Amino acid sequence: MNTIETLLYAARYAAEKHAGQTRKGPSQIPYINHPLRVAELIATVGGIDDTDILAAALLHDVVEDCGVKADEIKELFGEKIAGYVSEVSDDRSLPKARRKELQIEHAPHLSAGAQTIKLADKISNITEVIADPGIGWDVQRRREYVAWGEKVVAGLRGVNKDLEENFDRLIEYAYSVIGKSDD
Repeated sequence: MNTIETLLYAARYAAEKHAGQTRKGPSQIPYINHPLRVAELIATVGGIDDTDILAAALLHDVVEDCGVKADEIKELFGEKIAGYVSEVSDDRSLPKARRKELQIEHAPHLSAGAQTIKLADKISNITEVIADPGIGWDVQRRREYVAWGEKVVAGLRGVNKDLEENFDRLIEYAYSVIGKSDD
C-alpha cells in the first residue's frame, strides 16, 4: 500500500471499529473524531508526515477500546504501525489507577513515534476535558486529569518541540478555566 492508501485504510478501519462509540462529554461527539484529531495534531502542529506514525495515531485506541488484537493490526498494517499502537495501548485487565501510573512510568521509554502519538493524545484529551468534560466530571476530577496529563507528558519531553509548546499553552489555558488544585 502507498502512503495515502495506508492512511485512508487506517481511517476507515478505525471508523468501523469505533462505530457507535462517543466521547464522554454531554455533546456525545463521535469517538472517531478523537483519533482523527490526534493524527491531525501530529501532522499540522507537529509537522510530521511519517505514514506509520499517522496511521498508528488513527488506530491508537482500537486495541484498548474496541477489542481488536494487536496481531490483527500487525497483519493488516505491518509490524511498525502495530508496534506503535501496542506501545500506547493500556492493558485493560489492570485497574484504572494502575494503568494511569504505568502511563507515567512508561512514557520516557516509548519509541519516539509512540511518544509523539501519546503527546498528541494528551492534547486532544485535555482539550475535551476543558471544553466538553465527561458527564459527571466535576472541577476537581478535571483538575486531577490535567495534572496527571502533565506527569505523563513530562516523560515525553524532547520528542517534538511544537507539540510540547502546544501542550504547554493548553495547560496554561486549562488552569485559567478550571483553576489549579492546591495539592
